[in-house]
Amino acid sequence: MRCGALLLILLCVMTGCGDVPWGHQYLGARYESDPLGEGFGYDPDPLIRFDAFDCTTFVETVLAHGDVDDLCQIRYDGGRIDFVNRNHFIETDWLKNNADRIENISTQIAPTTVRRVTIDRANWMRRVHGIHTDDAPVTVDLQYVPYDRIPAMMNPRRPMVVLFITDGTGMVDKIGTDLGVVHMGFLGKNGILRHASSQHGRVMDINFDDYVAMRKKSRHNLGVMFLRIK
Repeated sequence: MRCGALLLILLCVMTGCGDVPWGHQYLGARYESDPLGEGFGYDPDPLIRFDAFDCTTFVETVLAHGDVDDLCQIRYDGGRIDFVNRNHFIETDWLKNNADRIENISTQIAPTTVRRVTIDRANWMRRVHGIHTDDAPVTVDLQYVPYDRIPAMMNPRRPMVVLFITDGTGMVDKIGTDLGVVHMGFLGKNGILRHASSQHGRVMDINFDDYVAMRKKSRHNLGVMFLRIK
């Protein structure tokens, strides 16, 4: 038996086969806001790194299995590497451009509701980055499960991506656009949320029920969108 195959078997025994491909190797890596870029131009941060993540780049890197070419397909519309072409907004860019990888299955979890979000990409680009684009505002409906309807002790057979939905209060005044998604991570076996936590400063595991209980204390936090990984 090859050493790699033996190592994989050992990892399956130690962590559960469902956990092996989904970011176990990055546990403990530090949290860093916006750690990736184009490697040149406006955002010269590297295209890929494994020592630091924010919540989005952690999910993206894991979905890409650490492959930089695949990661660029996830992070950029059509894989065209450019800051303006990056999937900056989960609501209107990331979900649509990665529909071949993920699917919203919230209706299979519990009764859902809808948060209507209008993303003003051009105003955000201008206000936050000083870049002028001709993007028209885009309105989308985010279907999610409100916190009070999320089943306790969830134990999915395979990991899924979870998006945490907010009412966006104050976002327009702060950054020039509404926002509907404030955090993301993986929900895995035995109800474990694996995510890059700004609060704790690292990639970590936490009980999903406990995290939900913490989130729902704020009236601005609405619920969770559950995404199947295709």
